[in-house]
Amino acid sequence: MVARRKVAVVGVALSDCGRVDDATPYALHAQAARRALADAGLDRSLVDGFASAGLGTLAPVEVAEYLGLRPTWVDSTSVGGSTWEVMAAHAADAITAGHARAVLLVYGSTARADVRAGRRTGTLSFGTRGPLQFEVPYGHTLIAKYAMAARRHMIEYGTTIEQLAQVAVQARANAALNPEAMFRTPITVDEVLAGPMIADPFTKLHCCVRSDGGAAVLLVAQEYVPDCRTAPVWVLGSGESVSHAAMSEWPDFTVSPAAVSGRLAFERAGVRPSEIDFAELYDAFTYMTLVTLEDLGFCGKGEGGAFVEKGRLRVAGGELPVNTDGGGLSAQHPGMRGLFLLVEAVRQLRGECGERQVRRSDGALPRLAVASGTGGWFCSSGTVVLGAG
Repeated sequence: MVARRKVAVVGVALSDCGRVDDATPYALHAQAARRALADAGLDRSLVDGFASAGLGTLAPVEVAEYLGLRPTWVDSTSVGGSTWEVMAAHAADAITAGHARAVLLVYGSTARADVRAGRRTGTLSFGTRGPLQFEVPYGHTLIAKYAMAARRHMIEYGTTIEQLAQVAVQARANAALNPEAMFRTPITVDEVLAGPMIADPFTKLHCCVRSDGGAAVLLVAQEYVPDCRTAPVWVLGSGESVSHAAMSEWPDFTVSPAAVSGRLAFERAGVRPSEIDFAELYDAFTYMTLVTLEDLGFCGKGEGGAFVEKGRLRVAGGELPVNTDGGGLSAQHPGMRGLFLLVEAVRQLRGECGERQVRRSDGALPRLAVASGTGGWFCSSGTVVLGAG
């Protein structure tokens, strides 16, 4: 039997992001993959595991072929934005068990360019099949489902629209420090509230941007770490959970599946939320950040509004910097954004983030991070705890 091994992230990269009108999704996959391998300083011949979702009829077979890979371990799990945290957990388990030595996770999308060119329309619904057929006739678009959940939290706990707006304001403040962010101009709470209504209570700036872009993450067994040009970032623990498909089957609109995935991840990592230096959380809408903070244990249930309104999420002076690159609200959001959370978390732990670099109170680099992705309309969650080498 192969001895159980530790697993490290040794390569991360983004493709060109933001406004990319002259590339295919396959090209963005390849660009991100090449950059991640170069970041690690490893040859692609080492890669025997591959994970991808969201592109092609037989993902990840088509993408692996495009990249010239012939993996002996594959994963095509597709659970929305949390896909990549779940895949990272699966990859770490496979490496630990000796089923793979190096696993490459890759994503790419031209969501913005496709709409601009008329190749697709803006996605308002996931379709009308299965349990969704009972909701679509009543206008339950994707955005409307998040808006309903946010309104329930406001009614249940007194959360205000100004508190939700603070999430967008602080995400933009972090994006202002990121030269790769799509939108960097500071915004105010009043500007968020004054925007066009998208789905009550969400105005435009409560919602993520639409961008193009790709990302890649390379995980390897510990024996390959000395061959890498980068410092390792260790996978300490992970958890995953699913909640519901139909809104009628969601027991509580104010509790996301991160309440389960987060608890599992922290328990398996042997750390407490209070020990985390920063967090990368899926933020297609402002409410997602707020409720995920509660469910991961950074504040009590119903206390998210008060927690975010005091500037705690900012890189500059915040007690718990969140979405340090600007997140999906300001940096980039090309669809299933969960892989971007892992890229940013690793870069921060390696101290590579320049002006937006998180520092501990003593000025040292951060040691612990959590990345938590959300899929569908709070249908799934994957949470990964990472530690600096």
